[in-house]
Formats: sequence, C-alpha cells, structure tokens
Amino acid sequence: MISKKTKYGLKAMLYLAARFDQGPLLISDLSRDERIPKKFLEMILLTLKNNGILQSRKGKGGGYYLGKAPGEISVGTVIRILEGPLAPVPCVSVTSYARCGECLDERTCGIRLVMKDVRDAITNILDNTSIAEMLEREEREKKRALGTPDYHI
Repeated sequence: MISKKTKYGLKAMLYLAARFDQGPLLISDLSRDERIPKKFLEMILLTLKNNGILQSRKGKGGGYYLGKAPGEISVGTVIRILEGPLAPVPCVSVTSYARCGECLDERTCGIRLVMKDVRDAITNILDNTSIAEMLEREEREKKRALGTPDYHI
C-alpha cells in the first residue's frame, strides 16, 4: 500500500498537471482544493522540488509548478521519490537491493522469484504511465460518471 504522503503527492501532481499552463500555483490553493493539510503538503512539495520534479518561485506570483511537462513525469518516479523502492522485498529491488538473511539460496528462492515478477509488473505499469496519462484517465472517468459522452478514439 502507498502511504498518505504518496497519495497526497500524486494528488498534488495531478492538480499541478491540470493547470500546467497557468504558471506557479499557491500551496494554500492546492491544499484547500485537494483537502491536503498545508504543512504536510509543504513537506511533500519540497521533497519533489529537491528531486527535480517540481520548481518554485518566491514572492508575488510565486508558488509551485511542474519542472517538466506532465507527459515526461512517470508515476513510478514520483512514487519512488516519496515512498522508496517499488519492490515488495529488498532482494528484488533494483535501486535498494539487500540480501534476505533467512534465504538459503537466492537464485532458487520461490518467494524471491514470485516477488521479482510482482516487482516487474508494478514497475512496468508505474514507469510507463505518465502523470498526463493518469490525469487523462481521471478526467475520462469523471465524464463517464456524469454521463458525458466521450468521443475519444
């Protein structure tokens, strides 16, 4: 399961992506509109900024904005920044590998073999889904829920 921090981070990314062409946005607006506690949001946005996903501008007209186009930011990148490795066990992690102490033979361990498949499936989906694609899916589902026809081909 992803943490509240990561869920809020993804919500913030969707909010900023939907307003990508509007320039810097205030934390207070994002916090209010997405119902994210402001202090918690400040910490999340700073983490994303420090990892190059977001940019900020101080002063009048300041705020946070995406550092790249929404189509260039993968969901997997955001989750790794906020949550850490995607692997369910450390012995299959690409970025934070650690040998399992209780494993006798890592090459033949059934748990490791299955968890590697899980990691590969999760990574494939999250690294190949952009923030723009996630936003498009959200907007499509909102239209569907309202009964608005979608003429997208």
